[in-house]
This record gives sequence, C-alpha cells and structure tokens, in this order.
Amino acid sequence: MTTRRSLFAALAASLLLGACATAPQGNAHPPIVFVHGNGDSASIWQTTAWRFESNGWPRDRLHAIDLPYPLARDDDSKSQPGRTSTAEHMAFLKAEVDKVLKATGAAQVVLVANSRGGYAVRNYVQNGGGDKTVSHAILGGTPNHGVWATKGFREANEFSGTGPFLTALNAPKNAAGDEVTGPVKWMTIRSDNNDKFAQPDGLWIGARGTPTNVTFDGPALKGATNTVLPRVDHRETSFSPAAFDAMHRFITGRAPQTTAIAAQTPAVLNGKVTGLGLSSTDPATGNYSNNLPLPGARLEVYATDAATGERRGAAVHSKTVGADGLWGPFQAQAGVPYEFVISAPGYATTHIYRSPFPRGSDLIHLRAERRADADKAALSTVTFTRPRGYFDAERDQMRFDGKALPGVPPTGAGVSSSKLNLAVPGVRAITAEFNGEKLTGRTWPTSENRVVVLELTY
Repeated sequence: MTTRRSLFAALAASLLLGACATAPQGNAHPPIVFVHGNGDSASIWQTTAWRFESNGWPRDRLHAIDLPYPLARDDDSKSQPGRTSTAEHMAFLKAEVDKVLKATGAAQVVLVANSRGGYAVRNYVQNGGGDKTVSHAILGGTPNHGVWATKGFREANEFSGTGPFLTALNAPKNAAGDEVTGPVKWMTIRSDNNDKFAQPDGLWIGARGTPTNVTFDGPALKGATNTVLPRVDHRETSFSPAAFDAMHRFITGRAPQTTAIAAQTPAVLNGKVTGLGLSSTDPATGNYSNNLPLPGARLEVYATDAATGERRGAAVHSKTVGADGLWGPFQAQAGVPYEFVISAPGYATTHIYRSPFPRGSDLIHLRAERRADADKAALSTVTFTRPRGYFDAERDQMRFDGKALPGVPPTGAGVSSSKLNLAVPGVRAITAEFNGEKLTGRTWPTSENRVVVLELTY
C-alpha cells in the first residue's frame, strides 16, 4: 500500500510541476466543499479529508455534502421518485455552500467533486451564482463530454454528451472557446485510459462493440488545468494519494507536506446510519441507495481480532439512532479493527467489518442492507467492497477467501465490489486482501437474515 501511494504521489508531482494555480487569497486554509458522485455519499471523501487534515486543514473547514437522493434521473426533464434532476442537484449544492460561507465567515469556497458531482459544480458556477462564491473548482473523473455522445440516444439523460444539459455547459464562454466559467480557477483530473466512464467502447454501459463517441480525454475541459494520472480508475481520479497531491498543489500552489494520513488519537468516530429506497423505513419503496437517516436502527460496535474476525468481548458502543441518523460519537482504539452491526425493521442484520481507524471522522456512514432474492439460497453472503476505487485484475494484488475475486473482469477497472455466496454451513473467518490492506470478518448465516460486508478504507 505504501509503495503504491508513493508511486501515485511521484507521478502526480511530475505532471504538476509548473502547472500550479495561484493560491487563494486570505486564509491559508480556505473552506473546501466536497461533492460526491452518482449513488455515493459524503462518506466517500473520508480519506481525502484525512489527507487535508494531515496537511494542516482544520476539520471545521472541510465539508462533504450528502445529496438525499444521489442517483440521477433517467430523463432529466421528468420527475422520477428517489432521483434528482440537475436543477435539484445544483440547488442543493448552492444551499450547502451558503451554509459553509455563513459558518466560516469566508467569502469564497473551494469545490472538489467526483464524477456526477462535477456537473452540479459546473452548473452552480455557470448558472447559480457560484462564479462569485467559488475560488477554485476541481473535478475528478467528471464525464464532462458525456459517458456517451450519440445523437438520438438517451439525449434527455444528463450523461449524454449531445444532450441539452452538457451541450449548454460546454458551450464556448469566450473567443478562445473555453468551456469553463471565469473567474473561477478550474482543474480536471482524469485517468490516461482506465476510467470506465471515459471509454471509446460501450462495454461499461452495456453496449460492448458500440462506439460511445467519447475518448479517454472526455473529462478534460478547454480553459482548465487538465491533469492526467496514469492507470488510476474512475474513483481514484478523486480519492487516490496522487489525486490529493494534485488538488493540494492546485489550491495552494505548493506540494503537500505528505500524502499519507497522519495518525491521530483519540480517534472519535461518527456518521449516519442510512437505508434504501424512497423511504428508508418502508421496504416497499425500493432498494436503491439514498442518504436519508434510518431512525430507529440499532447499531452495535465490537472490537475484533484482526486474524480471526472474532469479537473481543461485549459491544464497546451501542445506540438506537434518532431522527438525525447519527450513531456516535464513539472513541476508537488505535490499531483495533471493528465490526459494526446494524439491525432495523425491513433490513437484514448487516455486519460491516472495517480496518483500524488512523484518525477520527464524522464521515463514517453505515448503510443497512437487504438480502437480494438471488442470494437467499446461500448459507452465508459476504460482499467485499472498495468504495474509493475499483478492482483491477491487471494492476492490483487482491484475494477474497484465498481466491480471485468473483465478478471482477480480467481487464479494466469497472467493478468496486465482489460477492461470495457460500454453500458451507457454520460461522468461520473470511479474509479479503487488496494491495496490502487486509480485512477479516465472519460468515454469519443468511438463515438468520444476516449479510456481511468487508469494507476497504483505501
């Protein structure tokens, strides 16, 4: 892990020398607002926030938004329950920026976005007054020219490069043909060729062999500082050490002191318990992701043995969450892995295993899960997930229960989770490994309506 992070940082440094923006005026640590992508939550910025903190940023100047319904509509012009339009997305971001400006007393913020979040940033700056309230805008992996750009094909969707939304955003802003709105300073960060949503072939959108009319440099924007990071995947354009290095240089005009995450004690943790569907408390409303609190959910936290996943005694923290969904605060011990257990009506008992926490965070969101119909014959269901990146069989060293990861293709980085349905009874240790990060949990039985998640940090 350390070697890979160091390589990312070195690559970013070589690409960015001589390409740094002027540091913002005033406070040396301007407030930063992080904007997640399609279907994601504020929690995805956990490690990026830690890296900024490790370089002197006060936590109260780092704010990650939580769009209540984080998925885009199929047709941006038509209402769709549990989905947000581009207009709603922008309005939510504008309201969050206003809150941060009021809380900090700052005149401007820095916006950092991943993927779809970059659309809200561009829309806000161009159409919502953000040209006055934003000093710097950084877009990681945002498909600025679409995931596809085919006349007549799903052009009402916001991800269409020939649709009305992106056509308006990409219209030239000046005689030079710039696609970005001034006086904001803009940076895009993209992969050289490993971003699933910047591919000339439609493989990752279910259309193998069909041209998307989008190239590897689809996220780049004329008029922005366009940075390329070799071999990173779609999410690593925002959440890798190399992406952080690029962000820090662009915001401050200098290299970060470190791209590592500095240890902090005590590590006080908090976050929301969230659910699924239009209403978290009503299973009939669907199983898609939301960022709504799940009031009434019961959370228990157990310290575990790193080698076996077994609990080290009774729960070290427990709480029935209220209307705000917050499950903490909880003071984690250094070097100790934890099992988080969520119990809520209408959900499976969800066992989430996490590596030791190097620092405290308020972004430890936990989602309750439901058993999929396809998994109900299994004796135990275990999901290995990497929220801040994808699995790349050609690039990464990884094992799941001692074997290759099911569902991960032999080439390309387009899958962020792998599931095992086990047919052997009994509770035992199960281990997942990824580039030096190792997680061990337990195979809880599905007959008791339980599911298991091994969640990577990096």
